[in-house]
Amino acid sequence: MRIHFISIGGSAMHNLAIALSNEGNTISGSDDIIFEPSKGRLKKYGLLPEKLGWDAERINTQIDAIVLGMHAKNDNPELLRAKELNLKIYSYPEFLYNQSKDKTRVVIGGSHGKTTITSMVLHVVNDLNIAVDYMVGAQLDGYETMVKLTEENKFIVLEGDEYLSSALDLRPKFHLYKPNVALLTGIAWDHINVFPTFENYVEQFKIFVDKIVDGGTLVYNNEDENIVAIVENSKRNLNFISYSTPKYKIEGGKYVIITEEGEFELEIFGKHNLQNLEGAKELCKQMGIDYIDFYKSISSFRGASRRLEEVYKDEKHLVYKDFAHSPSKVAASVSAVSERFVDDNKLVVLELHTYSSLNPKFLKEYKGSLDTVSNPLVYVDSEIVKNKRMDKITEDQIKIAFAKDDLLFFDKPEELKAYVLSKMKSTDVALFMSSGNLGGLELDKLV
Repeated sequence: MRIHFISIGGSAMHNLAIALSNEGNTISGSDDIIFEPSKGRLKKYGLLPEKLGWDAERINTQIDAIVLGMHAKNDNPELLRAKELNLKIYSYPEFLYNQSKDKTRVVIGGSHGKTTITSMVLHVVNDLNIAVDYMVGAQLDGYETMVKLTEENKFIVLEGDEYLSSALDLRPKFHLYKPNVALLTGIAWDHINVFPTFENYVEQFKIFVDKIVDGGTLVYNNEDENIVAIVENSKRNLNFISYSTPKYKIEGGKYVIITEEGEFELEIFGKHNLQNLEGAKELCKQMGIDYIDFYKSISSFRGASRRLEEVYKDEKHLVYKDFAHSPSKVAASVSAVSERFVDDNKLVVLELHTYSSLNPKFLKEYKGSLDTVSNPLVYVDSEIVKNKRMDKITEDQIKIAFAKDDLLFFDKPEELKAYVLSKMKSTDVALFMSSGNLGGLELDKLV
């Protein structure tokens, strides 16, 4: 097939483009801005557009399909030309479903943990030499691309994002996959620019359950009251399998899970990660993998990229970076570090970067998320707030929202950098949480 990607630079989009190119398809693409690592990876595979920007001349009747990214707007000239020529236009989740209609679709959804669980499942099948198709939102060791599509593999493992599919398709992505086997981790309000109320947000997960094929399986976290309510009220003919945090202990700073198959030392840590592990275990069981084989394989899993990722370690210091930005993710990451490093001197830095996190109406959702650490630092880039045309965030707003008097607040990158530099040498464990760039604070150079 000849396939053109409008907005090829996106994380999932560029991975899908590479995967389809590797399968022998002819791929072209466009974007108005492409950041690393997408830029370098597209260049490596010969898929980087010769010039940035949109050009309707790229679109012609020789193209079999258009894949439209969420970054592209309704008035995109290439999109308008594709519609004029009546070309088939897909969002990337719609395209993935179309390519996997004859496979067993395993879809992981939830407000938090879905990237980690998807990564865990892929780590196990890779370790056991089981070939599957997949799509995951983080780079994993042992995987060249984060999307794989083949004709022969029986299973496809998909991270089920609840955000919208494209400018033409305003359905949440995970509504399009129609899973045979699904998992829900938990529900914590997010994306308020799209789902203005918590009730509206929860409704998307109800719809997701309704999209599971009849007679399919839903694996769910029974420690999340919102998920439990959806399960208890569901009238669907499904196989319901629950999971919860397993028994564990901490020995020498290592987490050890206690199972009927024996005790297994892990590379990952934190209750939330152990909960994710249990969900991944049940999914793997549905894919024909015994518990004992799962535990042996998962013992070497070191985590997904930017999910409590260790970026520096010496005899005295540890530095982690984390993609955490929503309240539930922040609370889980901070709790994990607090539990593992009880007596260590800790530096915890959180950047509020997303539209939701910078919205004064949403800020109160962060209450309690930093309670387990002393003197946490919250950073808001005042220039980003201005560029998003949002109201200025003040220190008083932040302290009231987090309900934490010893919280430190910065809104200028130079002040953030100066403070962090002054604290790093006396810090045993540092945790940096952001979906942005921390005001240009380059962790690799810093450590």
